[in-house]
Amino acid sequence: MLANQKKDQIPYSRAKHCRTAEHFLQLAAGIFKYFQKNTDMFSVITLNMRFGLADDGLNSWQYRKECFPSFLEKYEVDFFGFQEVNDFQIDFLNKILTEYRFIGRQHNSPPFWQNNIIFYKKSWTCIYQDYFFLSPTPDVPSRFRKSVWPRQCTIGLFKNRDRKLVCVNTHFDFDSSVQIESAKIIMRRLANMPPVAPVILVGDFNAIPNSPCYNIFTGHDQKVPAEISYFTNVFKSPFPGTYHGFTGDREGDHIDWILYYGKIVVKDSITLRDTINDLYLSDHFPLYADFWWEV
Repeated sequence: MLANQKKDQIPYSRAKHCRTAEHFLQLAAGIFKYFQKNTDMFSVITLNMRFGLADDGLNSWQYRKECFPSFLEKYEVDFFGFQEVNDFQIDFLNKILTEYRFIGRQHNSPPFWQNNIIFYKKSWTCIYQDYFFLSPTPDVPSRFRKSVWPRQCTIGLFKNRDRKLVCVNTHFDFDSSVQIESAKIIMRRLANMPPVAPVILVGDFNAIPNSPCYNIFTGHDQKVPAEISYFTNVFKSPFPGTYHGFTGDREGDHIDWILYYGKIVVKDSITLRDTINDLYLSDHFPLYADFWWEV
């Protein structure tokens, strides 16, 4: 103990370190809030929520849902892309996200229905939306014969002042041939839209980078017409694992993606591995990215 130092007194060097660490956390939080409000940037999170009717024991929705209020308050992004969302989960999120609106809900659907929802801040206006099935007949409820589930895609065109942005949220089935056709449907749908804005594509694709459907999106499969714009992943190899099955394992497959094209630049991309009361939000890790508007 230092001379003249009281028993309960923290040494100067330790106290300075504590103040420095606290200051750093406050500064980091302030920077995050600044970028959230900076109109020269926008941010997005994608998360497969794990459908709420699954019997996951202590990871079931009745327990996990208590994690979401603090998580959503912490990460106040412009756009949330949620997959595998039951209607009662949408209602739960909607009560928390009071400064957001959403698109993508399939009305008059059965209780087990899994939606792909885009929540967007009220500072944005949705000026166009499209909802379709990943099937041979996208405009009627249907699926490919090899699909386990009737998979869908939600597209929104959003405007904030003089900025426009297209957001796409989807969830692919497991069969590779179905994934290929699903990717082609989305690319054709985007090609038929006026090229008025950059595009963000998020979702659970049940496939890894360099898989056939990934190559269609990113332009490595030249069977897609050359006039279509191709996507870039916000993450680089080695790609972070996103599926962990409630274990927190970081070495899982990178099956959740944030892809983009257009006049925007990635600033940061982060895998969010938060736990709240020792629980994970889902059996997937959320992914976060923020972007600058290209001048």
